[in-house]
Amino acid sequence: MRTTNFIHSAVIATSLWVAAVSVNAAEELKIGGGGAAMSGIFLPVKPAFEKATGITLINLQSSPKDGLVDLSKGKVDAAVAAVPVDSMIAGAAKDGVTIDKATLQVAEVGKNRTVMFVHPSNKVAKLSKEQAKGIFTGTIGNWKEVGGDDREIIVVWGKGTPGQNAQFSKEILDGAPVAKDALESGNYAKIKETVSSTPEAIGIDPFGMADNSVKVVDSEPPLSGPIIVVTIGKPTAKVQRLIDYVKGEGKAFTKH
Repeated sequence: MRTTNFIHSAVIATSLWVAAVSVNAAEELKIGGGGAAMSGIFLPVKPAFEKATGITLINLQSSPKDGLVDLSKGKVDAAVAAVPVDSMIAGAAKDGVTIDKATLQVAEVGKNRTVMFVHPSNKVAKLSKEQAKGIFTGTIGNWKEVGGDDREIIVVWGKGTPGQNAQFSKEILDGAPVAKDALESGNYAKIKETVSSTPEAIGIDPFGMADNSVKVVDSEPPLSGPIIVVTIGKPTAKVQRLIDYVKGEGKAFTKH
């Protein structure tokens, strides 16, 4: 009898454990995509969203097109980006992954601002498009040419920020190549880290990355674009909760 009771108890305990694991797994929400969208919205809202909903938000930062590829393979529940969905589809196609745009649903949840960062000691507060183009293409090589100190300009350019680079190159550089002597950096965080420790440096990053370690230089015109959430078909209930939260209460936790 004791053995039977023990087995019965063990079965119940195991069933409860399996049920608990299933519930926990069901309360995870995985999103993947570019760093601009992540740093601008989804990382800042993560703690508050989890507290408000009980859903664990797993942010898998990669790139816009990789986020879309992961979505197509079922690795994430939604892809996020600060570039147009057509750009994501084109990037996936270059990797040999064909995605039918008609199967996708896109929700705009905010705006991304790409800004220029300089060292806090830099006197320059604003750059026109022509000045920014000159600096990043190498035709302007000293800060005194744009109202700063007599100091050589060091352009910091990210290797791991393709979406941001493409937009900046198209809209500010008019397709011209970046200066050959640009200092290559890694992701968004590394760009900011390099600029914050280099008085001569300038780089670009999402406005959401700004803090006291760098100075934001205003640009004319400003460079901005929508931040989107992409799903295959209609968003699941969990994804929709994230979209609704970001567009509502979540605005209090993001930079604009």
